[in-house]
Amino acid sequence: MLNTTINLYKNAYAGIARKMWLLALVMLINRSGTMVLAFMTLYCHHIGYTMQQGGWVVAIYGIGSLVGAFAGGKISDRFGFYYTQFLSLLCGGILFIVLGLMQSYAAICICTFFLSMVNEAFRPANATAIAFYSAPESRTQSFSLIRLAINIGWGIGSALGGLLASINYHLLFWVDGATNIIAAFLLLAILPRITLVQQKQLQQSKEKKAVGTPAVSPYQDKPFLLFLCLQVLFAVCFFQLFTTVPLYFKEGLQLNEFLIGVVMAMNGLLIALVEMIIVFKLEGRKPYLVLMSYGTLIMAFSFLLLNIPFAHGFIVALVFMFFITLSEMTAMPFMNSYYIGRSSEGNRGQYAALYTMAWSLAQVIGSSSGTQIVQLTGFFTLWCAIAVISFVGAAGYHYLYKQNVNKRFSAT
Repeated sequence: MLNTTINLYKNAYAGIARKMWLLALVMLINRSGTMVLAFMTLYCHHIGYTMQQGGWVVAIYGIGSLVGAFAGGKISDRFGFYYTQFLSLLCGGILFIVLGLMQSYAAICICTFFLSMVNEAFRPANATAIAFYSAPESRTQSFSLIRLAINIGWGIGSALGGLLASINYHLLFWVDGATNIIAAFLLLAILPRITLVQQKQLQQSKEKKAVGTPAVSPYQDKPFLLFLCLQVLFAVCFFQLFTTVPLYFKEGLQLNEFLIGVVMAMNGLLIALVEMIIVFKLEGRKPYLVLMSYGTLIMAFSFLLLNIPFAHGFIVALVFMFFITLSEMTAMPFMNSYYIGRSSEGNRGQYAALYTMAWSLAQVIGSSSGTQIVQLTGFFTLWCAIAVISFVGAAGYHYLYKQNVNKRFSAT
């Protein structure tokens, strides 16, 4: 039994390039300090602002993310992913520290916008880097390895963030900023520098050997555009995890900051333990869109659980976190592979930018509307609404899958 388990883990991680492991190390260092966004609504409430004002700060982060994702994709295609990642990490780290020094609500909002713009420019460049360093047959594994590093870091950051917030909220900003800056220079130290010319030459060489979807503009790729709309629905629901869910844990379930951090850390821990195994078992056995549909259905179920009365708030939080994490592991690793498979070297940054922008738009919608619904009608209504949106998203993924199947059938 033990040998079978060990072999399962070995197979799940087999075939991943060494440079992907180095990139994952950079992400682990960076995300181990990720704590500001998870506690932003609580921080704003702590320093005297309303729940709704806290939600708007997170929404502003999403607006900045939209701008940053678009710019990051353009910059990555124009100047290369390597230095785009470095500058985003370095400047983002500095801005995290500056944000922690802001006192007025207007200053917090303005600084949050510029921070998110710089910080989120990293994502399209990072997606391009993953596609560059990985072989097509191990691409989903490679994306999952990066998610593994991110979520281990998220688990560390959430637990540490809960502890630091119970001492002094301002410590969150210093730690988040410091880990960004450390990750930036670690990137320079352990990964060979790749120029734009090298990036294009090597990737074009890879793509000549691979059979994939013919390259088109992402703006003319209708299935991809529909996929983005579904991503917005999925992400509007998922982003409640960073805004209204922590508020519900504190106000509805009566958990303190330390216990909130412990529950949030469970998300990263579960992903670290089993996501690569799930990806290894599911890759190639079910279409990506079908897996996304399943994951979205599980997310609907997880939010409905919050409306079922239990004896102890901590148990409610743990059960919810287990199912929302299962949802995430079933759907999200395959989302990246789906859109990367539709792109080419010349437009990969644009695809990644639009994908990131869909998540950023959802953050704006979800953060602002979620807190307003809570203030107007309460958490019960919000969780029901989120479940309905999840059901619609699941149906949408299934529809897109059927359309693709019908199109291939008609072509033959």
